[in-house]
Amino acid sequence: MSTTIAKKTNSFSISEDWSSVLAGAGVILLALTLFKSSSPSYNWSTASELAAVIFDGGNLSRLLAQLMLVLFISTLAAVLIGKKIIPFVVTFFGVFLLTQLALLVAGSSLARQLNLETVIFSLTFGLLIGNLIELPEWFRKNLTTELFVKIGLVLLGAGVIFGDILKAGSLGLIQALLVVISVWYFAFWVCKKLNVDEELRMMISSAVSICGVSAAIATSGAIQGDSKKLSYVISMVLITAIPMMLLMPLAAEWMGLSQEVTGAWLGGSIDTSGAVVASGSLVGDKALEISTIVKFSQNVLLGIAAFAISVYWTYTQTPAGQQYEKPTLGVIWERFPKFVLGFLGASILFSFFVDTDTYSSIKGSLKSLQNLWFALAFTSIGLETKFKDLVQESNQKPLYAFLIAQGFNVVVTLAIAYFLFS
Repeated sequence: MSTTIAKKTNSFSISEDWSSVLAGAGVILLALTLFKSSSPSYNWSTASELAAVIFDGGNLSRLLAQLMLVLFISTLAAVLIGKKIIPFVVTFFGVFLLTQLALLVAGSSLARQLNLETVIFSLTFGLLIGNLIELPEWFRKNLTTELFVKIGLVLLGAGVIFGDILKAGSLGLIQALLVVISVWYFAFWVCKKLNVDEELRMMISSAVSICGVSAAIATSGAIQGDSKKLSYVISMVLITAIPMMLLMPLAAEWMGLSQEVTGAWLGGSIDTSGAVVASGSLVGDKALEISTIVKFSQNVLLGIAAFAISVYWTYTQTPAGQQYEKPTLGVIWERFPKFVLGFLGASILFSFFVDTDTYSSIKGSLKSLQNLWFALAFTSIGLETKFKDLVQESNQKPLYAFLIAQGFNVVVTLAIAYFLFS
């Protein structure tokens, strides 16, 4: 982009962070005051059920309502950061259609049994289309990956309720704190020893220690990380979750662990919530209950972790070409990712200012929209990424670091779970 064009764009645009905060706030305001959008159903097992899902009138109306809301908010946010309306809208429809295909595949009985999340399909389909078809340059330029990620993260804050944190139970919170702190620092140390670059180091440490996909996304947003590196970390999280989900209950049975200890072990070790639920269900009701509490306790630490990581990153990193100087408060504020404020604001709003009945009536809608924006983001990542670039990022050292950290996570979490819940 030439300097002239850049200056023209900047004259009427705002930062992507603030645009995402405004977009997330707009969605929450609409949900609280005007309407509560219901999500289309994607669950199917047979070809006839798939046809029923696709052509059902009620499903189509819910899909259309969701499309109009997400398109309206996304377009406003894109215009605020300097995008032109028509090219963006055309690009958005392409990304949205591909994401709907990913949602349909993820809704199959096989995908649900294996707990394969939508983001892995949206990323895969995006990679296939982006590498097999030569997309126009204007299309690639209008892929707003980071914007979609940050809007999803602001909405993620609406699900972090302080009252639920207290209800989760003291043992679950104690385990979550011990696991997150110990595993995060060990993963960071291993990555540093293996000379993994700083961005991957932060993403891997958060993904292994906190809550997998969401933690990796939040950390990438906090440090303004490379989307290709983020896709690599997400792929590692989702791929390793499947064997862990199946093998850990067998290992627990072989070791003669109680359901309480097993549930705490599963909830603290497995990195995706869906896999935790599936794994806990294989053991029993009590294991499912404890695993869910422990995983939720780790999830709610995401906001605190994102805030701490963003402060650390803005304080320690120096923009390319500049000599390092200890940043002032003004510089820290300038570099600080503002979407984190949107995340915290949403959490505070629903924790202290929205009554329980109102929250219960809209939380499903907000969760669905959050997941949709994340899926749109990963479709966009796939479309703008070349396989050769992904292979270059996916060298062996980050994989070794991830696996070593995950092994440490499994062992340490078992020890803590046995001490607290036996």
